[in-house]
Amino acid sequence: MSLIQVGLVDKTGKISPTLLRSVAAALNIQVTRDLPQFWNVQATVMYLPDPKSIPAGVWPVFLVKELPPGEGGFHLDKHNQPYAEVIASPSSDEWTIDASHETLEMLVDPYGNRLQNSTSIQIVSGKIVDGTSQFGYLVEACDPCEADGFAYPVQGVALSDFITPHFYDPIVTPGTRYSFTGAITHPREILKGGYISWVNHETNDMQQLLYVDPGPPTIHNLGPASSASLRIWVDGEMRKKANKLNFRFYARKLNKSLMKRSSTKRLNLEKIAAVRAQLYS
Repeated sequence: MSLIQVGLVDKTGKISPTLLRSVAAALNIQVTRDLPQFWNVQATVMYLPDPKSIPAGVWPVFLVKELPPGEGGFHLDKHNQPYAEVIASPSSDEWTIDASHETLEMLVDPYGNRLQNSTSIQIVSGKIVDGTSQFGYLVEACDPCEADGFAYPVQGVALSDFITPHFYDPIVTPGTRYSFTGAITHPREILKGGYISWVNHETNDMQQLLYVDPGPPTIHNLGPASSASLRIWVDGEMRKKANKLNFRFYARKLNKSLMKRSSTKRLNLEKIAAVRAQLYS
């Protein structure tokens, strides 16, 4: 399998280069250490300092000030190569979770059309339960557990949790991890603040379950897809309902404790790096 190179690029011109390097390093650990434990992916992440210079073969993750309505975070360029856009601001570090989210989903499903057949789900008395049919689930590695509260820290940077392939298993088995952090405890569980999309094979329509915190979860019919990439089309349908200044279409509940601890650790690591540099002077 060839190595995929991902580049983190700041188009806002507002994010600290020190933070960008820290985030790129944390993402690199996530995609080289955590992701390959469950998904057959070989990738690296680097910081690209010049948004006007993107090396050949690199899949960029651009940090931008805003996304227009109807435009999601995932795209294909003129040569059908994947790239992503993430809203970022110097006023909050929550964008690091979004950058992780888009990077992971781009690596697991580069073209946005990967479907995994599994047991259908339905809502009964406000709860998500297995149904008696089968859906073709769009493989979006972070959506079921995308809420900020389920993020985890790497080197002082908050990163997104992600599902494992066992998420689509028919039944629960002891000792199995359904998401990297273990927040998802059984197949097809959607955590508060998450969602999942699928093809209903009986109608050929795209459908979606949204679990906007505090709930209850709801299922929406999106109709037949009309794009070469299912993920781009689904993202666009969701973004039509969102304020253009928000990456997520619902109000976020940032894990302030996690973000504070991450920021403190990152600052301490920077101090350590400065002290170590003196050893070589």
